[in-house]
Amino acid sequence: MRKCDWALSSSSEEKYHDLEWGVPVHDDGLLFEFLILEGAQAGLSWSTILNKRQGYRKAFDDFNAEKIVQYDQHKVLQLLNNPEIIRNKLKVSAAINNAKAFLKIQQKYDSFERYIWQFVDGESIQNNWQQFNQIPVTTKESEQMSKSLKQNGFKFVGATICYAYMQAVGLVNDHTVDCFRHQQIKEMTGE
Repeated sequence: MRKCDWALSSSSEEKYHDLEWGVPVHDDGLLFEFLILEGAQAGLSWSTILNKRQGYRKAFDDFNAEKIVQYDQHKVLQLLNNPEIIRNKLKVSAAINNAKAFLKIQQKYDSFERYIWQFVDGESIQNNWQQFNQIPVTTKESEQMSKSLKQNGFKFVGATICYAYMQAVGLVNDHTVDCFRHQQIKEMTGE
């Protein structure tokens, strides 16, 4: 069974590729989790983040935004000393900041899902890449998303991070056409 080339780098990446990458996500909690994880990944490999995902879930109260916005300086120090996450002060601070911005978006749009899916007009973009090196790192949609997120107070949401986020949560299907998941994801979206 053919898979995207990047998925063969490690067992954690292969499992993530086979089960999650590109699957359309409409759950606010999971959308928030991926937003935090993609921001944490900046400058690092995705496998590093995948290997720390459970640590992130534990450290950040299962990505419960209502709890995260309550974090005080003591909790921030705990996070910065926690080897199970990326101990970067700017990234930890951004996660707390983004929880606040996330809750504001939920109030304004009734859900984060409604807000984030507007950048693809509510439907997953189905690409047909022959090779992984054809896949862009940014698109006009990720640039628009980045600009809007920044205007709404989010941090670590540049256009490249936003495109990786779009791939992760299924706003775009970037499995190569020879990958067994390409057609499966396409069918999930009703294409």
